Amino acid sequence: MKLELRIDWSELDVLGHVNNLQIMKYVQAARVNHLEQVGISQLHAEQNVGAILASIHTQFLKPLFYPGKVTIFSRLDYIKTSSFKIHYEIYNDKNELAAEAQDILVLYDFDKKHKLAIPLDLRKKFEDIERKILDL
Repeated sequence: MKLELRIDWSELDVLGHVNNLQIMKYVQAARVNHLEQVGISQLHAEQNVGAILASIHTQFLKPLFYPGKVTIFSRLDYIKTSSFKIHYEIYNDKNELAAEAQDILVLYDFDKKHKLAIPLDLRKKFEDIERKILDL
């Protein structure tokens, strides 16, 4: 899945490049976009079941600068019983890989306050989205 964002001047740190926390916000925007496409946002609205972040890892490779844009590609790495991993690649406007990130998310019932097994229909939605990404 692809998400393009503009770099704002306010995202810079004292050294003149995009702050590492802002790069994490780019990843968050891509995560939300991915989860919306799969239908987890709708699942949360209807059943109070959603994905919670269990782990995140980011590798910073190149600084990002203003003015510019970033393109974030996200894809599913795996699905387990109640968790799944999304991989992100963040590119600068020269199409150079600037950072990579991986999230592990857990399907969670907010009413019962425990994790849930990922149902077959949600697994199928993930597979359908990944198939569309590969076809591009």
